[in-house]
Amino acid sequence: MTGQLRLDDHLQRYSETAPHALAVAAAVDAIAVAAIEIADLIATGDLADASGLTTGRNSDGDVQRDLDVQADAILRRCLGKLPVAALASEEMREPQIGDREAKICVAIDPLDGSSNIDINMTVGTIFSILPAPDDLALAFHQRGSAQLAAGFVTYGPQTSLVLTLGDGVDIFTLDRKAGCFRLARSGVQISEAGDEFAINASNRRHWDSPVRAFVDECLAGVEGPANHNFNMRWIGSLVAEAYRILTRGGVFLYPSDARPGYGDGRLRLTYEAHPMAMIIEQAGGSASTGRERVLDLSAESLHQRVPLIMGSSNEVRRVAELHCDPLLVASVSAPLFARRGFFRL
Repeated sequence: MTGQLRLDDHLQRYSETAPHALAVAAAVDAIAVAAIEIADLIATGDLADASGLTTGRNSDGDVQRDLDVQADAILRRCLGKLPVAALASEEMREPQIGDREAKICVAIDPLDGSSNIDINMTVGTIFSILPAPDDLALAFHQRGSAQLAAGFVTYGPQTSLVLTLGDGVDIFTLDRKAGCFRLARSGVQISEAGDEFAINASNRRHWDSPVRAFVDECLAGVEGPANHNFNMRWIGSLVAEAYRILTRGGVFLYPSDARPGYGDGRLRLTYEAHPMAMIIEQAGGSASTGRERVLDLSAESLHQRVPLIMGSSNEVRRVAELHCDPLLVASVSAPLFARRGFFRL
């Protein structure tokens, strides 16, 4: 790994390419520095018991673990050294306004998948970098297509940083001896069709008909309309699912469903779905709610939730087609076709 391009050299080249580039590069570098510290924190043996402890609930009602709070503090400290106009985090109730003359805003999910930390599964950090608008109250109400850069870090067997600066996707792996990230894969591309799908199948009874129809097609394999065999995956960590798709293709579904609190999906638009959608599209894939392109959406509130279907374009397109099928759409709302209806699908 010694001879491979370092992240800081990559960012230095990028910093000379556009008006916002220097500020974006500095923010990515700060996040990388924070990620190394978080990776060490997660890997430290004497934290194995404490890291999974809950400390209550965050501002949006999700269970908050001790490590969520620590990761948030590390990222905010590292980013706090830079001119950032506004900073948003899953662990913050409202955005923090910083340097009003700064050119960028940053949104972070400090520790995605933290519920997996006590079973030694991959967790990560997700980030989105946006241009600073004239009115900073609108900083995190921009469309996903406005993002200047996005990325995520996985803390697993390797610590990897997945990054798009708006011109493709590159993956950097932490060189622990040198204390820096080095380029592992450049110009990552997702296959147009995949043979894996990921969804929490235990919730099938709560799904809308288009989602159930798609999963049924996958399960039917070569004997169904897909004419293709699929493997099913479910990790429960968005960063791990995204990394798998970037590596092997396939599709990930976290749809809205009929459970209380899940009617608008569960993932957050600003600091989860938007950055993931940018990364997936930059790698040649697609990201949708099932009805709309994720990058066309703008958040009405910081912690707004949204459905997310992302991955290989063929599979994402098929989910969207099923959401437009008049019979399946009717089955969601029409009494005769509802879950308890006369013509139950």
